[in-house]
Amino acid sequence: MQRIVLIGYMGAGKTTIGRVLARKLELEFFDLDWYIEARYRMKIPQIFSERGESGFRELERLMLHEVCEMEDVVIACGGGTPCFFDNMDYINAQSESFYLKAEPEVLKAHLLMGKSQRPLIQGKSPDELTAYIKESLQVRSPFYEQAKHVVPIEVIHTKAQINHYVEEIEKSINKS
Repeated sequence: MQRIVLIGYMGAGKTTIGRVLARKLELEFFDLDWYIEARYRMKIPQIFSERGESGFRELERLMLHEVCEMEDVVIACGGGTPCFFDNMDYINAQSESFYLKAEPEVLKAHLLMGKSQRPLIQGKSPDELTAYIKESLQVRSPFYEQAKHVVPIEVIHTKAQINHYVEEIEKSINKS
């Protein structure tokens, strides 16, 4: 039975790397945000606008517990997931946890490349985005750093880079 949870700031590559990792290990992949959207038949921005951030975080916690009960899975958490309630303790108790650790400039590059709408950064200029990421990381890093493993992430441009990170995670799992 394997349960691997990827955490880190939005844009770190949790979904991209998680999908490839799951395929390689022949595990099922869950992006927690997508799972929430499927279960509630609403996009995350809609849940945020209807329930506010605290309402969203409650749903997120419930869904985290649901997917972390499953076996043979790779789970990519939302960037804020580890920072609320006892989520980080729960993640560590249930899984091999990996913090995909990226510097603010790397995160900004990934977020600017990404196509999806992220409610927390909508409408920010590149400079505002950098400032927001730095500020958020100061708050979130103490939670992220509690992961059992840390994987430093650079800007991802190629499949070879994704495969490199997948191999790093595999090596850590095999050592555990």
